[in-house]
Amino acid sequence: MTERHGRITLSMVVRNEAGRYLRRALLHHREFIDAAVIIDDCSDDDTVAICQEMLAGIPVKIVINERSEFSNEIELRKRQWEETAATNPEWILNLDADEIFEATMRDFVPTLVNQHAIDTFAFRLYDMWSETHYREDSYWQAHLFYRPFLVRYRPEAIYRWKETPQHCGRFPLTVLEFPFAAHEARLMHFGWATPEDRQNKYDRYMRLDPDARYGWKEQYDSILDPAPLLKSWSD
Repeated sequence: MTERHGRITLSMVVRNEAGRYLRRALLHHREFIDAAVIIDDCSDDDTVAICQEMLAGIPVKIVINERSEFSNEIELRKRQWEETAATNPEWILNLDADEIFEATMRDFVPTLVNQHAIDTFAFRLYDMWSETHYREDSYWQAHLFYRPFLVRYRPEAIYRWKETPQHCGRFPLTVLEFPFAAHEARLMHFGWATPEDRQNKYDRYMRLDPDARYGWKEQYDSILDPAPLLKSWSD
């Protein structure tokens, strides 16, 4: 493997992730990160302890919110960005607790962070409907597009956000103006992978965005489709 010089800081927001995918995600990603900044949004389970356990030996900054910002995503994402930027990172890998790169990502990382021409790397996110299948239909096709997940931090930049309470994006809009490249490594999103996950997500959107002001009503309604079109995940 090529020697890696660029340092990666994992940036993540967590909330009651103890019984879900957090342990698995951190075990996988700790192989190629150098530090982590975790924003805990008022968890009342063992989420923080799992972060400390799984990232032992890696510098970790854990920020525990005094009040939940879960219902106002823009404030939560801004807080995440500000706390991460305060550590003077070189590269920021922004992942949620239920997102896991395919195993080949570890081999790509040195090439990505050692170069100086590209500042924003975008990847395809696959919405897994089970451990082995992802969803693809007119409502679920995130994997057909590339979105930024790995960004070189530029302290001199003026960062602007999409100012909406939900679906604001995990990075400032400014990173889309940096030298940009799409990458072949795929990212699995397990947030929809069980019936319980899907019901919880549906309930969340109905509670936070009942009129679909910030999302797509038909997609919200499709979450509970009993027979969606699924495709097999292949390594």
